[in-house]
Amino acid sequence: MRVFKFGGASVKDANAVKNVVNVLDTTGFSELVIVVSAMGKTTNALEEIVALYVDTDVAYKKNILDLHDFHVDILDALFDSQHYPVFTKVEALFKDLQTMLIRNKSNQYDFIYDQTVSYGELIATTIISEYLNHKGYTNEWIDARDLIKTNQVYRDAEVDWQKTQDCIVTKINKKGLSITQGFIGSDTHNFTTTLGREGSDYTAGIFAYCLGANSVSIWKDVPGVLNADPRVFENTNLLSHISYSEAIELAFYGASVIHPKTIQPLQRKEIPLYVKSFLDPLSAGTSVKKGQPLDPYMPCYIVKKNQILVSLSSLDFSFIVENMISEVFNLLHEYQLKVDLIQNSAISFSVCLDDRFNHFNELLPILKARFKVTYNIGVSLYTVRHFTKDAIDSLEKNKSILLKQITRETYQMVALD
Repeated sequence: MRVFKFGGASVKDANAVKNVVNVLDTTGFSELVIVVSAMGKTTNALEEIVALYVDTDVAYKKNILDLHDFHVDILDALFDSQHYPVFTKVEALFKDLQTMLIRNKSNQYDFIYDQTVSYGELIATTIISEYLNHKGYTNEWIDARDLIKTNQVYRDAEVDWQKTQDCIVTKINKKGLSITQGFIGSDTHNFTTTLGREGSDYTAGIFAYCLGANSVSIWKDVPGVLNADPRVFENTNLLSHISYSEAIELAFYGASVIHPKTIQPLQRKEIPLYVKSFLDPLSAGTSVKKGQPLDPYMPCYIVKKNQILVSLSSLDFSFIVENMISEVFNLLHEYQLKVDLIQNSAISFSVCLDDRFNHFNELLPILKARFKVTYNIGVSLYTVRHFTKDAIDSLEKNKSILLKQITRETYQMVALD
């Protein structure tokens, strides 16, 4: 039993969908679960629809029509007639989306977000499942919301592992080919939840864990895990194999090639993960397994943009002690702000934050009532795993550095953009 995950770039248009067939021809398609993301930039488009809808801007309706036309263009390129049932199925999904937004009574942004953005995956998997059937790859379309059960923390739901395992084991045919959605699940009231942005990798890990899969393969538009993002850094190198622990470190610091939550369920059952190129499916890519050293051993560069650097000090110049730090972390947890770096002195405490859900402005007045607060918005956090002096020197060149920190294996720097 294997699990494949195809991200948005790997199904971005009709040619990319056709290439999925090429990958299956090369790798085989029996005893396989395929997890699929929304097509191309669909999730971004749906996020814009949510923003307009929440602002009561009727322009969201035109955006839905534009997104509809984008998917119909893909269908027209895949099928030679609109008489195929897939056209009706996709129309029904867009009608469901429109009806849901009309009937919605909630004013909770995160709830509306999950109910809306999930349609990207539902539409993509419907198209791909129907196309594979059309090309002779008989498969079963599975609604991930019937299988992955979560709590009610919308946009960042936690998996109920026992319920999820019971559902997956019962409903997945381990001998066949199944197509399902990444990123989405459902709560106890059957409302849609999402597992965090770019969470389709995590979905693949969940299925692999619950099914006891032999492997997970993530198909990307890069040859594997690189030592830096080629969109940001020049002269990147392929890491041919890394350990689970190193993959967790890289993902935690923000390496975009693997979702941070993906590795843990795989590590528990020692299921190998392969990151491979969908353009060259026979290439080895990167393997993530137990006990593998980083190979080749070199500095790994990660950058996270649009961060917030916050520095707190007590109003009466007293020491920043454990109970104050505990209070701050409780607030950060409550307002869903992810901490990417911590540094403290006797009278100050600094954190670099990822404001994934845009809650910082709600938290700020609460912090100001308790502390003296200084902050910088829109900074970048640079991380170098296995740093060298040359790596640090090149990274710091011409940067306006606000904070830096060095531990045994990791160098971090916060800089103004």
